[in-house]
Amino acid sequence: MTFVQLIDCRTNRFEELDRLMDQWVEQTRGRRTATHAVVGKDRGDTSHLVEIVEFPSYEEAVRNSKLPETDRIFREMSALCEGKPTFTDLDVVRDARLNADTARRFFEVAITSDDLSPLTGLVEQDYRHHDPANEQDLVGLDGLRRELDAWRAGFDFTFRVEDRVAQGDLVSVRWSWDGIHRGDFLGIPATGERVAMTGMTILRFSTSGRVAEGWWQYDRLGLLGRLGALEAPEL
Repeated sequence: MTFVQLIDCRTNRFEELDRLMDQWVEQTRGRRTATHAVVGKDRGDTSHLVEIVEFPSYEEAVRNSKLPETDRIFREMSALCEGKPTFTDLDVVRDARLNADTARRFFEVAITSDDLSPLTGLVEQDYRHHDPANEQDLVGLDGLRRELDAWRAGFDFTFRVEDRVAQGDLVSVRWSWDGIHRGDFLGIPATGERVAMTGMTILRFSTSGRVAEGWWQYDRLGLLGRLGALEAPEL
């Protein structure tokens, strides 16, 4: 179970404290178990700071606290604070990564659903679609629907989201795809060929939580070769 520790302190020496945190990160490289750290400053009281540190588990947090660098940095940190920092230990019981969840839903609708109407609530109307196979970017939700319809018309396929990584307003998705060429695709008549590929998509989300932009990378050249659409090079 993911574990989070809140460190609450007061100080007017934030720059020194910040440098101290950088030292800890550098000195514990390769040995620390903390996976994510955020420091927030109280808008109503700029001397009030809260650091949020995430660990894979409580046991990993205990291991981290036993590092000699952690003990030393804590003592130096305490010297910079007004009073002793306080700690709150939390077991995470709900972890809603909203953009990552929306990305999963986007692929469920866009790739595997027969009904594309839910895209209206998931994608911005001025969505921009980047695909190196297209001469120009597609702009707009209707353009995305046409692109998806072309793939649906050409193949009976399955699509699997393998990994999702979220940071800020971006979600990176690694996926795999395999299908049978059952219909016209880019002017290529149905071949009955079974094809497969993997790819990556980076989705950028707007402040409203909808997909605003997408960058798609996959081996379309290899796909066309499997469909017999590429001429063999002359020897």
